[in-house]
Amino acid sequence: MSSLTSRSVTGTGRPTTRLGSASRRLPASQPFKDHALLLAILGLALFGAAMIASASMALADKNYGQPFYFVNRQLIFLALGAMVGVFLFRLPLAVWEKYGPHMIILALVALALVLIPGIGKEVNGSRRWIDLGVITVQVSESVKLLIIVYLAGYLVRRGHLVQNTFGGFIRPLVLMGVVSALLLLEPDFGASVVIVGTALLMLFIAGVRFSQFAALIAVVGTIGALLIAISPYRMRRFASFLDPFSDPFNTGFQLTQSLIAIGSGGVSGVGFGSSVQKLHYLPEAHTDFLFAVLAEELGLVGVLCLISLFAFIVFRCFQLSSQAEKVGLRFASHVALGIGIWIGLQSFINVGVNMGVLPTKGITLPLMSYGGSSAVVFAATFALLLRVEWEVRQASRSPLSRGLSQGGTS
Repeated sequence: MSSLTSRSVTGTGRPTTRLGSASRRLPASQPFKDHALLLAILGLALFGAAMIASASMALADKNYGQPFYFVNRQLIFLALGAMVGVFLFRLPLAVWEKYGPHMIILALVALALVLIPGIGKEVNGSRRWIDLGVITVQVSESVKLLIIVYLAGYLVRRGHLVQNTFGGFIRPLVLMGVVSALLLLEPDFGASVVIVGTALLMLFIAGVRFSQFAALIAVVGTIGALLIAISPYRMRRFASFLDPFSDPFNTGFQLTQSLIAIGSGGVSGVGFGSSVQKLHYLPEAHTDFLFAVLAEELGLVGVLCLISLFAFIVFRCFQLSSQAEKVGLRFASHVALGIGIWIGLQSFINVGVNMGVLPTKGITLPLMSYGGSSAVVFAATFALLLRVEWEVRQASRSPLSRGLSQGGTS
């Protein structure tokens, strides 16, 4: 079996290795070699399920008469995500690269459908979900992944334009602007921040001119400040972030209760399942503020374990990105980089919000917080990441890729 059947030259003049039969057919043995990465992902998912069980018991028992209502649903979604992940792992990266533009168009259509009454489901004043009867889908979660896939393909096709022309740099940002506008209409400011932040960092690392990047950051910062200033709701949240204890029973309630939970945990925590703040004091204890319950129950030790898991996964994403670039798999390199930025950025924002160093926004902790759409999308994301690892491993065995990694062009 030939390990490589074709290669193409991108606009940068660098050859991009495309795996042929090796990328379409998985080996009968050892589909996973990076066991540490796989164990970290599984550990994060199971750690999250355990914390959801603890954080949601009181709420689930009160609202549904079933203490394990939320964790049972989360385990079902994780199982569904695992099945989706097994299927997606078998898809060559070339398929993702080819259909990336089509996927993002479908995502835009879905974001527009969310805003239509009767199709989009409204909860707590926000219209972010499409009710399919059996399950409710939060479209913005899948958009985060599809944006990375699209942008990775764009950087392969137009990388030289991104680096050398203003037009090549600004075109994908127009798409980001459309996506952000649709998200802000829901409203979902948190998802918009994550998507724009991930896209900007991917473009910056791809080699965009620093002057253009700095100017864009200034523009985005100004727009963000204006969006806060013109929205009374966001302005109240920002004011409560600056001084949550000035109104601890109204606008500052979530943050003050989160800080109380984190402060109560100390070094070793009060014990798993023994949180006081989750007993109807801390809103969204099993979703946005799961980290606060974890810090209260498991203390600094549990927090460091959680951060270590995220840090390892993000580090491995960046490592895979570098390895993929060396063997000529530029699309795989950008995908791994984008996933690492997304996971790192969203985790950082969620922890920062819980600790009061960032304004409160509805952003969950990846693969930890309760949420069906989030669980399935992150399972698909990590399946794609494991596929990147597999294709990099296959490419590194070929004579052509070894020549590329040494600077050759044979």
